[in-house]
Amino acid sequence: MASNETFDITTGCELQEVDNAVNQTLKELQQRYDFRGVKFKVEFDRTGGTVTLHTEDEHRLDAIWDVLQTKMVRRKVPIKNLHRGNVIAASSFEVLQEINLQQAIDSETAKKIVKYIKEKKIKKVQASIQIEQVRVTSPSRDALQEIMGFLKQEDFGVELQFGNFRSK
Repeated sequence: MASNETFDITTGCELQEVDNAVNQTLKELQQRYDFRGVKFKVEFDRTGGTVTLHTEDEHRLDAIWDVLQTKMVRRKVPIKNLHRGNVIAASSFEVLQEINLQQAIDSETAKKIVKYIKEKKIKKVQASIQIEQVRVTSPSRDALQEIMGFLKQEDFGVELQFGNFRSK
């Protein structure tokens, strides 16, 4: 019996790094001259996987987003996994925006990944959707590395992570 090589395709954000980026954002904004006397909040909900921005107007909301995005990049949090929601008027003097953190591959993206792998028509490579990830199997380790190279070049709207390499 020939052994099969496998790896899993996943996505996600390191929640501790997101928390650190939020704290660094708050520190920087408290020291900035253009935010003196301005009411703002940046809240991280670990269980819900969201970051909520509160401030007085949309211009300042964009400024907070720019600082937060910069801090996320520095902490190696994938920006592709941050999805900004609509701006909501919370009161007459406040707007808020939720940013959702994508922690798993959704079924639609997983289907696109599997279809993309099958279109490459590499011999004996199979892809299957596991609940929140895609598992790729092949007898050849070289074929799996080739698939990884193809996937890194393609944009699926999320940052792909490769892991759980196994020989069966």
